[in-house]
Amino acid sequence: MTSAWVGELVRLRGVEPEDWEAFHRFDDNTGDMRRMDRIHPPRSAAAQREWAQKTALKDQDERVFLAVESLADNAVVGMMTTSEIDHRAGRFMYGVAIGTGHKGRGYATEAVRLLLSYMFGERRFHKCEAGVWAFNDASIALHRKLGFTEEGRLRDHEFFAGRHHDAVLFGMTAAEFAARHPFPREI
Repeated sequence: MTSAWVGELVRLRGVEPEDWEAFHRFDDNTGDMRRMDRIHPPRSAAAQREWAQKTALKDQDERVFLAVESLADNAVVGMMTTSEIDHRAGRFMYGVAIGTGHKGRGYATEAVRLLLSYMFGERRFHKCEAGVWAFNDASIALHRKLGFTEEGRLRDHEFFAGRHHDAVLFGMTAAEFAARHPFPREI
């Protein structure tokens, strides 16, 4: 059996209520939060459980929120989301976050490829966009490796950690993705 959601390293799957503990651990690392978005106040275990329960029950026809699971040990190693979905223009944004103890193993690269294969090959989107903090060298390298084009920079765009930071904008079209990462063919 093959699945569009399974690669060689990871499986993308819906969030399950019992995933709350993994996400709670990710939230405890404020360095990771700064690389993704910004630091928020600590969440209680009860609030994290409630979030996982609600997320597990959400209809994901429009915006998706996925757990990234390692195939080696079935551990939740990160998360992915889509946002800013614009059907008229055919574009969307996405975000990926891999927990500190799981970085550098190729999980983000494969997770992004799986998600983009779905969004371009099944949902007919034309373009994917991503915003990366200018200081996040690993994420900038990831997007370049995947074939994204740097499209611009928003100077002093967000404030956290005591100062303003630039955001680097990346984009990739479905044709650019397919040229680098051919869609699998069903027989």
